Amino acid sequence: MLAHLSIRDIVLIERLDIDFPAGLSVLTGETGAGKSILLDALSLALGARGDASLVRHGAAQGSVTAVFNVPHNHPARALARDNGFDDADGDLILRRSQSADGRSRVFINDQPASVALLREIGRTLVEIHGQHDDRALVDAAAHRDLLDAFGGHAGAAQSVGHAWRAWREAEQALSRHRARVEAAAREADYLRACVEELSKLDPQPGEETALAEQRAAMMRAEKAATDIADAQEVLSGQNAAVPQLASLMRRLQRKAEAAPGLLDDIVDALDEALVSLDAAQVAVDAALRAAAFDPQALEQAEERLFSLRAAARKHSVAVDDLAALRDAMAADLADLDAGEERLAALEKAARAARDAYDEAAAHLSELRKGTAAALARTVMAELPALKLERAEFIVEIASEPEDRAETGIDQVEFWVRTNPGTRPGPIMKVASGGELSRFLLALKVALADRGSAPTLVFDEIDTGVGGAVADAIGQRLARLAGRIQVLSVTHAPQVAARAGTHYLISKSGGADKVATGVASLARQARQEEIARMLAGATITEEARAAAERLLRENAAAE
Repeated sequence: MLAHLSIRDIVLIERLDIDFPAGLSVLTGETGAGKSILLDALSLALGARGDASLVRHGAAQGSVTAVFNVPHNHPARALARDNGFDDADGDLILRRSQSADGRSRVFINDQPASVALLREIGRTLVEIHGQHDDRALVDAAAHRDLLDAFGGHAGAAQSVGHAWRAWREAEQALSRHRARVEAAAREADYLRACVEELSKLDPQPGEETALAEQRAAMMRAEKAATDIADAQEVLSGQNAAVPQLASLMRRLQRKAEAAPGLLDDIVDALDEALVSLDAAQVAVDAALRAAAFDPQALEQAEERLFSLRAAARKHSVAVDDLAALRDAMAADLADLDAGEERLAALEKAARAARDAYDEAAAHLSELRKGTAAALARTVMAELPALKLERAEFIVEIASEPEDRAETGIDQVEFWVRTNPGTRPGPIMKVASGGELSRFLLALKVALADRGSAPTLVFDEIDTGVGGAVADAIGQRLARLAGRIQVLSVTHAPQVAARAGTHYLISKSGGADKVATGVASLARQARQEEIARMLAGATITEEARAAAERLLRENAAAE
């Protein structure tokens, strides 16, 4: 429940701190005293849209802090925990600051937060309803939730949600697999040709590098072998110098005997030259043998390397990835063969999931239809005392089994017939402002603490009624307050007299500065305020006596 509200520099409120107890609290005061400002400030703390005009004139910023005492398992605490906020067992504190330049800041338990999260948490803590406030009734989804809350359908609704998600997941799995099978079928011929080509090529990891190195080595050997062969031709070919030098040396040796000392050096030099040439010949022969290679092997290596690289370019992958590509394509072909069987299994699973959802949704729909009649009867029982005895409250349910949703197959909407013989219709279109507020009150009484936030705020829902109707409204607000916290801004003395706590909102100050204040009234002051509400500007003794009678009667009723 709302335990404390602290307001600083909001419109006419300069500084205000209010403690709210459990039960029914009423806020009264003359028109223009600032009751709407108080609710605007509370709405700001609950995530309503901020505006620079809310900041009191002359102040740099205004702020509102709302302190809530809620159980540990309350949805508001779950939201805070899910979004990473500290969640001790103490109070839940929502704070909003609004700057005069339009900027706004949000804090949850003194940690910065977003307005969206504040609004989401605020919805679980407080509902504010007024004569023209349609938030609780305009959304048909809210009607469905209220009906489920009244009937206690949480378990059945959860089962439907689980079944819906399981069906959607099965459908998505089926859709994904069907797309893969169809794509594979379109590419089957291409895949088979590619697998056959790559299997024939049989690429091996690291083969490109090995072939490139082998080719480079053979090409280097080929170039060296040409030069070595040229050397061999010079040394031992047809025009080789060695035979000529050998013949010359032999002739000179014969001549040397006839001319001692004249040719010896020449013969020696030629002998050394022949020995060197002979050694060179031996080296050339050895080098030629070492450089020998098979030209066919070079051609084969080049053809293999070029084939691998051509395949890699064709498939836009690295040569080393060709083997993996072949295996992947082969797997796709295998999937195509096995895909039809798996497709049938997924179709069967999707049908089973849909049937399970249909069964759960049909069960929930039947529960809702039975609960709809009970809710209508419970609301109708409240209407005569609210001077709506000729009206009819209807829970309209439209079920469409083919419109499957996470919430079921039902569209739920609250309808009313305000007078016999008239056409019923959606409550927001048929009921007038005053009727709407009374229908809402009857609905809230019927729901009691089911489907409601722990704090309900009613803003002048008794406008335009008096006497017995106002007293009936007061009775129902008090009955509601026995289970949840109720705050009511009221002009009806019959309502004010039933409150456990009475706050008076008033303005004070002169021409230059006006401020709104709130005071909790003691017994005597309550009597005087209720007398003012009964009598108007001039409070008579008769009004005081009537106020005293109202207070005593309500005290006795309690």
